Amino acid sequence: MGGSLVLKLIAQRVALGVLLLFAVSVLIFAGTQILPGDVAATILGQSATPQALANLRAELGLNDPAVVRYFRWLGGILTGDLGTALSNGRDIASSIGERLGNTLFLAFCAAIVSVPLAILLGLLAVRYRNGPIDKAISGIALASTALPEFFIGYVLILFFSVKFNLFPTVSTVYDGMPFLERLRAVAMPAAALTLVVLAQMMRMTRAAILNVMQSAYIETAELKGLSAFQIIRRHAFPNAVAPIVNVVMLNLAYLVVGVVVIEVIFVYPGMGQYLVDHVAKRDVPVVQAVGLIFAAVYIGLNIVADIASILANPRLRHPR
Repeated sequence: MGGSLVLKLIAQRVALGVLLLFAVSVLIFAGTQILPGDVAATILGQSATPQALANLRAELGLNDPAVVRYFRWLGGILTGDLGTALSNGRDIASSIGERLGNTLFLAFCAAIVSVPLAILLGLLAVRYRNGPIDKAISGIALASTALPEFFIGYVLILFFSVKFNLFPTVSTVYDGMPFLERLRAVAMPAAALTLVVLAQMMRMTRAAILNVMQSAYIETAELKGLSAFQIIRRHAFPNAVAPIVNVVMLNLAYLVVGVVVIEVIFVYPGMGQYLVDHVAKRDVPVVQAVGLIFAAVYIGLNIVADIASILANPRLRHPR
């Protein structure tokens, strides 16, 4: 019975995610259609003749109703055809494949540092609650949250590239690049992303464990003479895993989706840089494809977070 209930809840989350992704695809398509300007005129330039504009609009299908164009685009997406970039005629899927790997590598480097560090700092803040260590960690987290990511990026460039010349200002990576050189190239953008997401994960870890610490069985453990560290390790942390996993997954989603500003600052050849380049060129198919991929990643990781919470916390399997 319990297993079937879990499968039912997981199926509901997945179905809701698919429905939400469909709604997002409608919004992305509608948003790109109401942008000011003419795609055909942007491609051909100001010197284009009316006949050339009319021919290109017919070739691109811009004269068809919006509903027809949407379902044509959606059908291509479902069959793996993301279309062709208007600015250079390249296949979007192949271009995104190269960029997506770079973005995932950057997000992985940031995650492998930020997640363990955030959990460790959260545990330390709970262990030394209201003490100097807790206040110092909370103060640093608050400062990190208050600073915008572009400011953090430029500060890192100023100190570690300009003043100390430790890392390159432009994070260039390419196929066949040695692993250590690739790590050095992504060190600063990964550090900027780590500082952006670290504070929220740490504060949520601290809040989740402190919430559990108010439970009756924690008082029982204290009466048994267990140390504060033992109570946190054996009782508080395992019971706070569900909300911690949830916030970690949400921040992992941000690491993939929210890299746009960081990639632009460090000129990193990832999805964010690719999106910004083609927004400037009014390359609508590229903007639509990248936007939908970002939405799919974000929704997918949210579904994983929900499923992990359901598996980690039996109380979520029995909604009131």
